[in-house]
Amino acid sequence: MLHCRTIFLSDVHLGCKDCRADYLLSFLQQSQADTIYLLGDIIDLWAMRKQVHWHLNQNKVVRCLLDKAEQGVEVVYIPGNHDEAMRLYAGKSFGNIRIALRGCHTTLQGKKLLLLHGDEFDKEVNFGRAHAWLGDNLYDFLLFLNRWYNRLRRLTGGSYFSLAAYIKSKVPGAKKAIARYRAAAIAKAKRGGFDGVVCGHIHHPEIRLEQGIIYCNDGDWIDSCTALVEQLDGSLALYHWTEQAEKIAALPLSVSGKRAA
Repeated sequence: MLHCRTIFLSDVHLGCKDCRADYLLSFLQQSQADTIYLLGDIIDLWAMRKQVHWHLNQNKVVRCLLDKAEQGVEVVYIPGNHDEAMRLYAGKSFGNIRIALRGCHTTLQGKKLLLLHGDEFDKEVNFGRAHAWLGDNLYDFLLFLNRWYNRLRRLTGGSYFSLAAYIKSKVPGAKKAIARYRAAAIAKAKRGGFDGVVCGHIHHPEIRLEQGIIYCNDGDWIDSCTALVEQLDGSLALYHWTEQAEKIAALPLSVSGKRAA
């Protein structure tokens, strides 16, 4: 069981055929937290306009979140671009889950974090409409490769491996876009007087300290299968959760105040 103060999740994409609800359900069932922030693209309304892929594990994820909210866990839902229709309900609650346009969270160590999905930075990241279209279609192709690659791995007894994330990490253009996005998020946090920012949107999990600002991207549940958590000592860590749980990143000692467990 993973015990923590806060969980940050985004880009689950319920209703999309590539949603890894099985891994997310395992994470939620084996995690305990006081607060859960859902940072957008939890439900993929865009994908469901074309075709709905909704199976039992996706129902269980929704039920698990509702149950946690009913049991006293504070659950805050900050919609993204794929579930932007939910932004119309900002300030309201559904099943004890509160809807907000953005949020602010202060860690046990006193770090004030800006919480948002991150699609507002698209204009600062995109290289033009043609490049955006190409990027979307290439990512769909990567997810296709990722899906079949992992089916073959399971047949041979292998565990999950994000082929899509691996390929993205080798593409110079992708690295440049990620760097632009990170810079835009950091600038937003700095202008607002925050110590850091937590976001999603680009499906690239990461924790780093840059320009004195903590930048956290909690990743996704399409290919990365990651969640950001605030641990019991107030430090931040990024978990990869598939067949096995693995802490893949944490803040350095000078920022967290304590060495991550």
